[in-house]
Amino acid sequence: MGPALPALHRPVPQGRAGAGRVPADHRRARRGPRDPGPAVHLRAAHRRTGRRRRPGARRPRPPGAAAAPDRPQGRHRHPEGHPEVSYQNPLRDKRDKRLPRIAGPSGLVIFGVTGDLARKKLMPAVYDLANRGLLPPGFSLVGFARRDWAAQDFDKIVHDAVKQHARTPFREATWRQLAQGFRFVPGDFSDDDAFDRLADTVRELDQQQGTGGNYAFYLSIPPSFFDIVSKQLDRSGLAHPDEPDQWRRVIIEKPFGHDLESARQLNATVESIFPPDSIFRIDHYLGKETVQNILALRFANQLFEPIWNAHYVDHVQITMAEDIGIEGRAGYYDGIGAARDVIQNHLLQLLALVAMEEPVSFNASDLRAEKEKILSAVRLPEDLSEYTARGQYAAGWAGGLKVNGFLDEDGIPEGSTTETYAAVRLDIDTRRWAGVPFYLRTGKRLGRRVTEVAIVFKRAPHLPFESTATEELGQNALVIRVQPDEGTTIRFGSKVPGTAMEVRDVTMDFGYGGSFTEESPEAYERLILDVLLGDPPLFPRHEEVELSWQILDPIEEYWAANGGRPERYAPGGWGPASSDQMLARDGRAWRRP
Repeated sequence: MGPALPALHRPVPQGRAGAGRVPADHRRARRGPRDPGPAVHLRAAHRRTGRRRRPGARRPRPPGAAAAPDRPQGRHRHPEGHPEVSYQNPLRDKRDKRLPRIAGPSGLVIFGVTGDLARKKLMPAVYDLANRGLLPPGFSLVGFARRDWAAQDFDKIVHDAVKQHARTPFREATWRQLAQGFRFVPGDFSDDDAFDRLADTVRELDQQQGTGGNYAFYLSIPPSFFDIVSKQLDRSGLAHPDEPDQWRRVIIEKPFGHDLESARQLNATVESIFPPDSIFRIDHYLGKETVQNILALRFANQLFEPIWNAHYVDHVQITMAEDIGIEGRAGYYDGIGAARDVIQNHLLQLLALVAMEEPVSFNASDLRAEKEKILSAVRLPEDLSEYTARGQYAAGWAGGLKVNGFLDEDGIPEGSTTETYAAVRLDIDTRRWAGVPFYLRTGKRLGRRVTEVAIVFKRAPHLPFESTATEELGQNALVIRVQPDEGTTIRFGSKVPGTAMEVRDVTMDFGYGGSFTEESPEAYERLILDVLLGDPPLFPRHEEVELSWQILDPIEEYWAANGGRPERYAPGGWGPASSDQMLARDGRAWRRP
């Protein structure tokens, strides 16, 4: 017989509490009726001896124990013992005992504030951050656009956007506090006087709202305007803080250029005005919880790393599918296409996170360095005609509705060769991934809206079963669901219950919604907060952008010279036949998400 179990782990008789402290694995979590977050409250177990305590009586302290001092409000102690300021915020629920990152005095200026991105994503994200208590009380939001709006008009635009698109509930107190910092400056990007008025507005907000001279400028505008707006910020002095302890930052929305040359020109212009650590290039996919979870999945667990290589992985599929068309964005989409819109940024970033080596730390320079190594090791297929595919959605039926084809959409010129579907095979010349193809695809009007990364493993080298027992057994796979239904699925073989040996695929599923008590924030919430905090790990620097264009440019040049018209595909399906043939040449097939 082995040694006696320690007292903490001995079984406790039914109906009695164990002595001492309850192990973490057995603590019961409960949430208060209005607990706003996933903080876990632990109910300590106490040995019941003698008479039970009267209801309402105070629990006696152990002999010699001092009363716990009240925690000072507004400050918390850094792990190294140094005090760290946490700004008082009247919008925070005082019962939320977590210590989240809270932005200091600051403001956000949005150029292109009348666009869909600002209305559907940026304004709601700002409100949601305020509603979660993560913005300072005097936060300011300034809009700049070519509209003759009064202040109340801008307030209504933001109000309507928040009511329609915000993730968190609308609270009047939050809205009143936030709206005090709203300002709107009308003007054209080439209008010097308008930018001078913007500079005056910013200085007034420093006095009225206490923004401290700290501003982020969000360029939610077409890339063709990046140059002139950057130069106007420089000329007007807005790009340069007045004091050494103040900051000015610029946020650039994708696409980062149209090709490698334009990306280099854009980077040169912006970096001539803002220092590199003040430039934040937004790829909103990097703000998604499930994308960040790729790093946790790989590097926080011993389980996956030994098989995360060419010895065990057969291939990797990265898919971003949309079930909608271009939705009135003809002016933006025509001439850009699916490859420039998605593969150059979102999908290559996912590839880098899946394939990179473990960084020394999670700081920006170490994380970016490993991603850049992978992107520089990407090798294009020798025959682009066989290992790339592109298509355009045709008219037809999707989701029970009759839909237009791409060429029938308003604003699309007749004979446009812009692709709405793109797929490519890429290889990575590293020891870890030698011989493992990475298949990337994206498209519009496909079977469903889904983004996922599927790591498909090699088959077992030997099966000791009858061939009929494994007819329905596929390849093991680990599937990371980026959206919707965020989570991870592992597919493996299991015996079917019964008297015979039959093995077929089953899945083991992890979902964010069922595992955590707090809803995942929108990507733009995380990214805007990171900008205000000056936290850059999730933002690619110009080297990553240029490496991505070096991968895509040869494909675009080949399509322009030899591709002809994109292949038509039916709406509601999974793309052109040439995409399926691309994998069939390798003896593989696309997953059906």
